[in-house]
Amino acid sequence: MKLRLEDNTLRLRLDPPEVTAFAAHGRLETVVPLGLAAADQLSYTLERDADASAVTVRHETGRIRVLLPAAVADGWTSTEEVSLRGTTAVADNQVLHILVEKDLGCKH
Repeated sequence: MKLRLEDNTLRLRLDPPEVTAFAAHGRLETVVPLGLAAADQLSYTLERDADASAVTVRHETGRIRVLLPAAVADGWTSTEEVSLRGTTAVADNQVLHILVEKDLGCKH
C-alpha cells in the first residue's frame, strides 16, 4: 500500500492483491522505520469501520488511520469502482482531501 501526502491531500493506493487482502481482513497496515529505536516508525492503516459514517482520517502519534464505512469498503472491494473520496475538517478552517484508490497499473 502506497501513501502519498501532498499539500492538503492524503492518498492511499492499493495493488490488486492488497485490495483482495483488505476485502478479506478489513485492515491493511504498512510500517515505515524512521530510526534505530522501535518507536521510531510511522505506520499507516486502511480500516473497515462499522462505526464510521464517511471516509475519514484519524491521526495518533506515529500513526495515520484511514477509516472506511463498512458498506463503502465492501462495495469498493467487490466492484470495478476505482477510487473513494472523502474530506475532513482540519486546523485553521482547512480541509484534508482523502483518496483511496485501486492501483491497476498501466495497461498498454
